[in-house]
Parts: sequence; structure tokens; C-alpha cells
Amino acid sequence: MATATGNDLYIWAGTDKNGRTTKGEINASSQAMAKAQLRRQGVVPKSVKKKPKPLFGGKGKPIKPEDIATFTRQLATMMKAGVPLVQSFEIVADGSEKETMRDMINAIKNDVASGSGLAPALEKYPRHFDDLYCSLVASGEESGTLEVMLARVATYKEKSEALKRKIKKAMTYPLAVIAVAVIVTVVLLVKVVPTFAETFRGFGSDLPAFTLFVLNISEVVQEWWFIFLLISIAAFFGFREAKFRSVKFAEFLDKVMLKMPIIGGIVHDAIIARFARTLSTTFAAGVPLVDALESTAGAAGNAIYAKAIRQIKDDVTTGTTLYASIKTTGLFPNLLLQMVSIGEESGSLDEMLDKVADHYEEAVDNAVDNLSALLEPMIMSILGVLVGGLLVAMYLPIFMLGTVI
Repeated sequence: MATATGNDLYIWAGTDKNGRTTKGEINASSQAMAKAQLRRQGVVPKSVKKKPKPLFGGKGKPIKPEDIATFTRQLATMMKAGVPLVQSFEIVADGSEKETMRDMINAIKNDVASGSGLAPALEKYPRHFDDLYCSLVASGEESGTLEVMLARVATYKEKSEALKRKIKKAMTYPLAVIAVAVIVTVVLLVKVVPTFAETFRGFGSDLPAFTLFVLNISEVVQEWWFIFLLISIAAFFGFREAKFRSVKFAEFLDKVMLKMPIIGGIVHDAIIARFARTLSTTFAAGVPLVDALESTAGAAGNAIYAKAIRQIKDDVTTGTTLYASIKTTGLFPNLLLQMVSIGEESGSLDEMLDKVADHYEEAVDNAVDNLSALLEPMIMSILGVLVGGLLVAMYLPIFMLGTVI
């Protein structure tokens, strides 16, 4: 359950203004504060108890970005239909299957019901609602167009998550097949090859070089497999920590990703699509261009482009046009530059950027489909060479058995 720091969730029962019995949950720093919040909402509390924590420290299913996108779309739909904000929260919470998501929605609802704005209530959960999300919601509250802004944020989140799913789709299949290939190879080396080795000891001639090579590898794996496993785990966690803690290492990885064959092109197009979509959404929401660029830099997903976008922001601050600032970086494609130039001249920058985002999202989708079609035979070939090579190495001496006899 995600709650604000120092707050707990309380289960309450009481009567409303019409004398009807009602119950629910409320987020508060103490039991007294929970009762005070309920009275301000017109509820006479009869029972207020702290909600017990799950056994074994369980927190239920984690909240995913897809859940936030769905929540935003549902909230926007409710408000567009004229449902009051607090009641919208109740309806969305009741329809949520995840307890963690339901608890967070109820906590936000209670904050809003007690007089807090929606943006400040969301800011208590930075893990799920980033600065860009909160700033757009704040703009909607200030301008009185919250339902419109929520719909725009929902569209942005949905398209952003769709883009991420496409990238994951491109990487999941080959990684899964490679993992299976490694596991099968290790099992063969540890379990199958030693059985053949016992048989080969009775042969009266020298074994083929390829067979000896595989037998030596098998012996090394059998003796040191635990060390190899520990090194792999340490390398994985060390890599992850270095990526999060070292800015230079993260920049190096991002640079390598952009230069990789095929994958680099997909990553580049995804970054351009994300840049255009984020800038279009923030600019259309009335966020000043300088602030919009800062939010866009945070959502870039690549250290190289984030640094370039912040340089664009600095140039725009000094009075340089957005087109000239983007062109100076040398990282953005001509299509984006031309559309930005047209948008600045016609006063429709958000529309032009939206078209750019659609174009590159479609390009990513097509590239992922082509990559999947290209990788499938390549990976199956690698798997066949690994497994088939081991089998050939083991059966070569049997094929040569006639010469021994």
C-alpha cells in the first residue's frame, strides 16, 4: 500500500448527513485526525480502526504504469460525464482489482475530500505520478479544465506505455530464446556429456579433437558451475547498480544502445517519438516552453538526448527559436526539424509535434515487427548450432567405432 510518509490507513464506519450508515477507508496521521477529517466530510464516525498490515510484510501486487494509465483514463471519463471528483475516485477504486491500487486511490480521494488539490495529493506518490503528470494536472486545476487535461494525460500515458511495450516486444523474444539455449546447453554439459564420457573411456583409440574439447568444457562446468553462477549474479547486480549510480556509465550505455545495429535505430525512433509526444502534450496544456522542455528532458529515457534537450532549453531561454536550438544539437532528424519550423511559423507547434510522434511510433512498430521476423531464424540457428554441436561431438566417436574394432 502506498501512503504518504507518516500516514496510516484507517477503516471507519459511521453515519452520513442523511443518517444513513456508511463505511470506508481514510488516510490519516492518527486516529484523531481520521475522525476530524470524517467530520469535515459530514460523517459522524462511530468506529475508526487502523487497517491491519498484511501478514509476512506482503504488499500485494505492485502498481504498474499500465495501471496508472487506466486509472487516468477512467477518471477523465467519469469527470467528462459530470461525475464529481470524489465520487469518481470511489467508482474507480471499487472497479480496481489490485488492493494496492485501490488503497492508493482511496488515500488520494481522502486527501482531495479534506480540501487538498488533486495535484498536491498526487505528489505524495512520486513513484507513480512523476513531475510531468503532476504539473499537467496542476495546469488543469488552475485553468478549470481538469477533465480535458486528464484526458490529454491519459492519451499521453497510453501511447507512452504502448511504445514501451513495443520495445520490450523486440527484446523479450530473443532474450528468452537465448536464456533457454544457455540452460539447455548447461544441462547437457552437466548431465548428458558425463554419461558419454564414461562410455568413451573404454574405447581403444584417441577421441576426436572436437569431442575432447566438449568433454573438457563439461569438466570445467561441472567443477566450477557454482562459481560461474555467483559471478553471473554479481555481474548482474553490479551492472544494475553502476547504471543507477554512475552518470558516466549510464551515458556510455545509452551511447552504445544508439550505435547498435538495428536495435539502435529502434531506440532512436522511440526517443524521438517520446520527445515529440511529451513536448506536444505539455505545450498544448499551456505549460511554458522552457518548463515543457525540462519535463521533456526528464522523460527522454536516454542520457545523451536528455542532455541535448536541456541544452535546447538553455538556448530557448536566451531567445533562440526552438527550431534553431534543436538543429544545433545535431541529434534530431530533419522531419522533426521541418515540422517544428512549420509549427512555430503557423502557431500550431503542438499539432506538428503530435504528427511527428505518430510517425515515429508507427516506425517503431514496423521496425519491431521486422526485427522479430529477422531474429527468429537467426536465433533458432544459434540454438541449433549449440545443441546440435554438442550432440555431434558426442556421437562422433560412435561413428568412428568401426575403425576401433
